[in-house]
Amino acid sequence: MIVAILYATVEGQTGKIASHLARLAEDHGHQVVLADLAQPGFALPGGFDGAFLCAPIHLGSYPPAFFRFIENWKAELIGIPTALVTVSLAIASKNADEQAEARDYPKLLAQRTGGVADWTHHAAGALKYLEYDFFKRWILRRISQKEGGPVDTSKDYELTNWAALEEFAHDCLGEFAKRRGRAA
Repeated sequence: MIVAILYATVEGQTGKIASHLARLAEDHGHQVVLADLAQPGFALPGGFDGAFLCAPIHLGSYPPAFFRFIENWKAELIGIPTALVTVSLAIASKNADEQAEARDYPKLLAQRTGGVADWTHHAAGALKYLEYDFFKRWILRRISQKEGGPVDTSKDYELTNWAALEEFAHDCLGEFAKRRGRAA
């Protein structure tokens, strides 16, 4: 199978997740096209058996490049099985309202773009304290403290549940293969 893994990233964790998905698919014998949607001139060539779309939530929204890509290539994406991986810190929250809000982002994306994802996975991102400026570090530390999360700003924290992501990817790759078999 040929699998597209297309992503937008802000702080790098979504890119890391997309690369992990690419390695996983390649380890299972699939051909992979991995692309950062923020790179100019990317076009979605035909011939994919499935696609993973990966994007973070920052300041309450997906990155503009991600929206543009889906709007521009919606017809092609609807024609293939597609899995969405939404990355946010809110999904790791102990607050049920914050988790619910995070779970609504794919629904809002579908409303705005007409919907392209057959399956959705919510992945927690990372606290990149070492990369933040003073103000952002201070705010995120306070939020994390309120949540009972990590507050030592002398290091970064990866909150992504890799095992859950891999299980989702295995399930999706299986579905891609089933649908490919029906189309053949």
